[in-house]
Amino acid sequence: MLTTPAFAQAAGGGDTNSMLMSLLPFALIFVIMYFLILRPQQKKVKDHAELVKNIRRGDTVVTSGGLVGKVTKVVDDDQIEFEISDGVRVRQMRQMISGVRAKGEPAKEKAEIAKDETSAS
Repeated sequence: MLTTPAFAQAAGGGDTNSMLMSLLPFALIFVIMYFLILRPQQKKVKDHAELVKNIRRGDTVVTSGGLVGKVTKVVDDDQIEFEISDGVRVRQMRQMISGVRAKGEPAKEKAEIAKDETSAS
Protein backbone atom coordinates (compact mmCIF):
# COMPACT_ATOMS: atom_id res chain seq x y z
CA MET A 1 0.00 0.00 0.00
CA LEU A 2 1.57 3.15 -1.17
CA THR A 3 -0.01 6.23 0.39
CA THR A 4 1.30 9.55 -0.72
CA PRO A 5 1.64 12.41 1.74
CA ALA A 6 -0.97 14.44 -0.22
CA PHE A 7 -3.75 12.02 0.75
CA ALA A 8 -2.69 11.99 4.34
CA GLN A 9 -3.07 15.74 4.85
CA ALA A 10 -6.38 17.20 6.01
CA ALA A 11 -8.34 19.42 3.62
CA GLY A 12 -7.94 23.12 4.37
CA GLY A 13 -11.08 25.00 5.45
CA GLY A 14 -12.35 27.85 3.24
CA ASP A 15 -11.59 31.28 4.57
CA THR A 16 -14.80 33.36 4.88
CA ASN A 17 -12.89 36.60 4.47
CA SER A 18 -11.38 35.53 1.14
CA MET A 19 -14.82 34.46 -0.13
CA LEU A 20 -16.24 37.87 0.76
CA MET A 21 -13.37 39.60 -1.00
CA SER A 22 -13.94 37.53 -4.14
CA LEU A 23 -17.65 38.54 -4.26
CA LEU A 24 -16.95 42.23 -3.59
CA PRO A 25 -16.05 43.11 -7.22
CA PHE A 26 -19.34 41.62 -8.47
CA ALA A 27 -21.35 43.64 -5.95
CA LEU A 28 -19.41 46.76 -6.85
CA ILE A 29 -20.08 46.23 -10.57
CA PHE A 30 -23.81 45.81 -9.87
CA VAL A 31 -23.94 49.04 -7.85
CA ILE A 32 -22.11 50.97 -10.56
CA MET A 33 -24.42 49.58 -13.27
CA TYR A 34 -27.47 50.52 -11.22
CA PHE A 35 -26.43 54.16 -10.84
CA LEU A 36 -25.02 54.61 -14.35
CA ILE A 37 -27.50 52.61 -16.44
CA LEU A 38 -30.66 51.41 -14.71
CA ARG A 39 -31.58 54.48 -12.65
CA PRO A 40 -31.24 57.03 -15.50
CA GLN A 41 -33.21 54.73 -17.82
CA GLN A 42 -36.05 54.46 -15.28
CA LYS A 43 -36.10 58.25 -14.96
CA LYS A 44 -36.22 58.64 -18.75
CA VAL A 45 -39.16 56.21 -19.02
CA LYS A 46 -41.00 58.05 -16.23
CA ASP A 47 -40.44 61.44 -17.91
CA HIS A 48 -41.67 60.10 -21.27
CA ALA A 49 -44.81 58.67 -19.66
CA GLU A 50 -45.50 62.06 -18.05
CA LEU A 51 -44.92 63.85 -21.37
CA VAL A 52 -47.28 61.51 -23.22
CA LYS A 53 -49.94 61.76 -20.51
CA ASN A 54 -50.00 65.58 -20.67
CA ILE A 55 -50.50 65.98 -24.44
CA ARG A 56 -53.34 68.40 -25.17
CA ARG A 57 -55.12 69.79 -28.20
CA GLY A 58 -52.97 72.44 -29.85
CA ASP A 59 -49.60 70.93 -28.89
CA THR A 60 -47.02 70.51 -31.63
CA VAL A 61 -45.69 66.96 -31.42
CA VAL A 62 -42.89 64.98 -33.04
CA THR A 63 -43.42 61.26 -33.61
CA SER A 64 -40.74 58.61 -33.41
CA GLY A 65 -41.03 58.34 -37.21
CA GLY A 66 -40.17 62.01 -37.63
CA LEU A 67 -43.60 63.45 -38.43
CA VAL A 68 -44.31 66.88 -36.98
CA GLY A 69 -47.89 68.00 -36.51
CA LYS A 70 -50.38 69.86 -34.38
CA VAL A 71 -52.71 67.86 -32.13
CA THR A 72 -56.32 68.37 -33.19
CA LYS A 73 -58.02 65.77 -31.02
CA VAL A 74 -57.19 63.53 -28.10
CA VAL A 75 -59.09 60.36 -29.07
CA ASP A 76 -58.60 58.36 -25.85
CA ASP A 77 -55.90 57.32 -23.41
CA ASP A 78 -54.02 55.45 -26.15
CA GLN A 79 -54.45 57.55 -29.31
CA ILE A 80 -54.25 61.13 -30.49
CA GLU A 81 -55.15 62.70 -33.80
CA PHE A 82 -52.88 65.35 -35.25
CA GLU A 83 -52.71 67.36 -38.44
CA ILE A 84 -49.51 67.15 -40.45
CA SER A 85 -50.73 69.38 -43.31
CA ASP A 86 -53.89 71.29 -44.19
CA GLY A 87 -56.68 68.73 -44.14
CA VAL A 88 -54.35 65.76 -43.56
CA ARG A 89 -55.04 64.20 -40.17
CA VAL A 90 -53.29 61.16 -38.75
CA ARG A 91 -54.09 58.98 -35.75
CA GLN A 92 -51.09 57.98 -33.70
CA MET A 93 -50.50 55.90 -30.59
CA ARG A 94 -49.46 58.15 -27.70
CA GLN A 95 -46.45 56.00 -26.88
CA MET A 96 -44.99 56.71 -30.33
CA ILE A 97 -44.69 60.43 -29.57
CA SER A 98 -41.04 61.27 -28.99
CA GLY A 99 -41.39 64.94 -28.09
CA VAL A 100 -43.63 67.95 -27.67
CA ARG A 101 -42.28 71.13 -29.21
CA ALA A 102 -44.85 73.77 -28.29
CA LYS A 103 -47.60 73.67 -25.74
CA GLY A 104 -51.10 74.59 -26.85
CA GLU A 105 -54.09 75.93 -24.98
CA PRO A 106 -55.94 73.64 -22.61
CA ALA A 107 -58.91 71.86 -24.09
CA LYS A 108 -62.20 73.66 -23.56
CA GLU A 109 -64.99 71.89 -21.77
CA LYS A 110 -68.17 71.18 -23.74
CA ALA A 111 -70.14 73.62 -21.61
CA GLU A 112 -67.65 76.41 -22.38
CA ILE A 113 -67.79 75.67 -26.11
CA ALA A 114 -71.59 75.77 -26.10
CA LYS A 115 -71.48 79.02 -24.14
CA ASP A 116 -69.02 80.57 -26.62
CA GLU A 117 -71.16 79.51 -29.59
CA THR A 118 -74.35 81.00 -28.12
CA SER A 119 -72.63 84.27 -27.26
CA ALA A 120 -71.15 84.52 -30.78
CA SER A 121 -74.61 84.13 -32.37
